[in-house]
Amino acid sequence: MTLRIANLALLVLFPIAWFAPLLHAGLLPIFGLSEISIISGLQSLWDTDPALALLVTFLAIFAPYMKTIGLALVHFGLMRRKVVPALEILGKLAMADVFLIALYVVIVKGAGHVTVQTGWGLYVFTGAILASIAISHLTRRR
Repeated sequence: MTLRIANLALLVLFPIAWFAPLLHAGLLPIFGLSEISIISGLQSLWDTDPALALLVTFLAIFAPYMKTIGLALVHFGLMRRKVVPALEILGKLAMADVFLIALYVVIVKGAGHVTVQTGWGLYVFTGAILASIAISHLTRRR
């Protein structure tokens, strides 16, 4: 029952994480910082690099949400437990998105003239992904 509730909570937590500020970035600290969320980042990315935008959209939005819905179906007996290993792969793909965001932060901070600060949304998104991985692992063990 606890796994069901935790998994269903992710259905609410993921959309919050998509719109929450992941980063605060700007050119030198004196010019102010702009908030960047997953959604705002995807909007910018679609204008400049549609192929990368499609990949990030899949990793950040579709993979974790499909996994969460799949686990909910397993928890409520509407899908067989045999799909849990495939759902775990979706969770690992979603974790790749967290890695990409962290990589961008490291690269941009190395540029020198750019100020980047992590936002609370990065922690919410990372926590949701890690919770999803833990839930699928515990579901598989049952």
